[in-house]
Amino acid sequence: MLGQYETTFILTPVLSEDDAKKAISNFVDLLKNQGAEIIHQEYWGLKNLKYPIQKKTTGIYHLVEYKAAPKAVETLELAFRRDESVLRYLTIKLDKYAVKYNDDKRAGLVGRGKKVQSPKKEEAA
Repeated sequence: MLGQYETTFILTPVLSEDDAKKAISNFVDLLKNQGAEIIHQEYWGLKNLKYPIQKKTTGIYHLVEYKAAPKAVETLELAFRRDESVLRYLTIKLDKYAVKYNDDKRAGLVGRGKKVQSPKKEEAA
């Protein structure tokens, strides 16, 4: 059974931009090879970390949203654990409300001070 997931991972900042994009592409290709459907990706770039990880204070962030079988998630996380360039990763399974929120966010309906507008009721004349 396919579920919808969102994985955010942080790569070491010592990678060049080309190396980071290659590593990201490899992880996304791994998901595709496992039969996952990539819904959305966001490259957040170099960001400060809240606390040092492996003596690093910055990291390269990337987010991937996808539909996949649980086996694909296991395979991806195993690849993260084996790759020394990955500082941290987090995968969450999205429920129907999170999926709707992400869809609305991509459509520009929510986020950064915007609120979802409820449809106005027409007044009877």
